[in-house]
Amino acid sequence: MEKSAKTVILTGAGISAESGLGTFRDEGGLWAQHRIEDVATPEGFARNPDLVHGFYNARRAQAAKAQPNPAHQALAQLQADHPGEVVIVTQNVDALHEAGGAAQVLHMHGTLAGALCAVCGHRWPAPLEMQTGQPCPACAAPAGRPDVVWFGEMPYFMEEIYAHLAEADLFAAIGTSGEVYPAAAFVDEAHLAGALTVELNLEPSAAASRFGERRFGPASETVPAWVAELLR
Repeated sequence: MEKSAKTVILTGAGISAESGLGTFRDEGGLWAQHRIEDVATPEGFARNPDLVHGFYNARRAQAAKAQPNPAHQALAQLQADHPGEVVIVTQNVDALHEAGGAAQVLHMHGTLAGALCAVCGHRWPAPLEMQTGQPCPACAAPAGRPDVVWFGEMPYFMEEIYAHLAEADLFAAIGTSGEVYPAAAFVDEAHLAGALTVELNLEPSAAASRFGERRFGPASETVPAWVAELLR
């Protein structure tokens, strides 16, 4: 595969799974103990903020203990050593890309490290444990919530992401289900731009047939091997 002027990489929960952070499809994990409607929607937060804060406090504590794996580190190396621009867009709310050395990661679903005022929209660093009625530092409203994009809300950085996709020479999706939109349609946007497309996943995603190239296996193995080829 030729070196590209701009590479856009989308990562999902699969890249962090090997660091011990489960996806909401895993059995026995945090997600399996709750309905998505109860812990990942604005309506669920309005009904039971204590439950939602407890859930995200547990996720925040879990993420704080996690370490980046070879897939995160390989993408950071690609950013550092590739002659073209490498843009990392992630659906993940952990900070493992940054811990692995990546820079300027676009967290389209927000981050566990952030807090958001549901009244004025102010953002600030979240404490390890958030409580119901957390006051906003800007407006003092008792409306602090996790700065995480929930189902039914618009992901962050969409205009910037689409601009990158329009200029992409290579698009890769790593560890994503291919079921959650708008991210599931990024491969189509990249196709329109004439980009080469590759999926790296543990197993074929719902969108696998729309990629020009597909590689399957653990991200900690497939991603470093793919990066090594690009940098060769």
